[in-house]
Amino acid sequence: MREIIYFDQAASSWPKPPTVMDAMMTCMHEYAANPGRGSHQMAVQASRALFETRKNLAKLFHIKNPNDISFALNTTHALNQAIKGFVRNGDHVICTNIEHNSVRRPLEFLKATANVELTYLSHNAEGYFELSDLENAFQANTTLVVINHSSNLLGTIMPVGEIGELCRVRGVRVLVDAAQSAGILPIDVVSMNIDLLAFPGHKGLLGPQGTGGLYIHPDIELDPLFHGGTGSQSEAIHQPTVRPDRYEAGTQNTVGIAGLNEGVKYVLAETVKKIHDKEWRQTQNLMEGLLGIEGVTVLGPTLGQNKTGIVSFNVPHADSSEIAFILDQSFQIAVRAGYHCTPLAHEAAGTIATGAVRASIGYFTKDEEVEALINAVKEIRSQYA
Repeated sequence: MREIIYFDQAASSWPKPPTVMDAMMTCMHEYAANPGRGSHQMAVQASRALFETRKNLAKLFHIKNPNDISFALNTTHALNQAIKGFVRNGDHVICTNIEHNSVRRPLEFLKATANVELTYLSHNAEGYFELSDLENAFQANTTLVVINHSSNLLGTIMPVGEIGELCRVRGVRVLVDAAQSAGILPIDVVSMNIDLLAFPGHKGLLGPQGTGGLYIHPDIELDPLFHGGTGSQSEAIHQPTVRPDRYEAGTQNTVGIAGLNEGVKYVLAETVKKIHDKEWRQTQNLMEGLLGIEGVTVLGPTLGQNKTGIVSFNVPHADSSEIAFILDQSFQIAVRAGYHCTPLAHEAAGTIATGAVRASIGYFTKDEEVEALINAVKEIRSQYA
């Protein structure tokens, strides 16, 4: 059996740095106790591991107080905490048509149950919307703008800083979905006016699945998504007010967070710029190769435009799921096909009837793997001519 060529980095990064796995094994062997629930040395060491991870995340995202970061199971968990914890009955929320279902579904739930108004900003086929449309969408009851930093279908990068400034002067808060940008694009919550930042641990931060987090601006208090034991203020009947305990009921994924810490340290050492530059170069090479195949279409920003390492494409007269199946079974190449949990983006891109094949590049993708994918699509295309 040939080694898998992995182009599903937008779902979960793979492989991981060896230090990630080493840290997880060390935790399991030496201090896999409950953090914050005891004063014995194993519990203390577990607590230290969590705080060190918060400090490194704070360094990466330019967050002043590490305790403003609460851990989550994934970006979806963090987004639900942010949206359901912040939005109130009668609020108006603005987002875009390229948001992931992890944004759209919680918002639609609140629209149906809490009299929340929603405005979806339309975007063009490349994933961009006019900032003037955002300015025109603000209402007296607008409290929140939700924006993904980079589309998980198109790879489009949103001007978060400009959006943040438009919101700041109006007193509107900004929630950024960093599922496809954390560890890949520069993020500075202060200069970019980000009030809430939801991020995964298992993608660009190179950590294991089951990890992620939410930055919460110190001036914002959210209603906790979960209630329960935290190891602090145990005599109180209500959830603690102290951070991050308020948002971290139950035992944390200490083993996973220990691995996440090493992933974040790896990103800090390599630098986000180096990671993005390498992925962008390979993304351009992949796009150029695919566009050179007769009939193949590539979604999102065109060649030369800045984007993340996501290349979604279609082969004429072929179902996207069929292409993905052939790539897997005949070429040992792992991609993803379908709607990628963002149907409105497919409507704008004109692919709602077909979905798309998504190949996503990561920091450990090799140049020869990019070439192998291009050649495989060429061979498949010849069968559908």
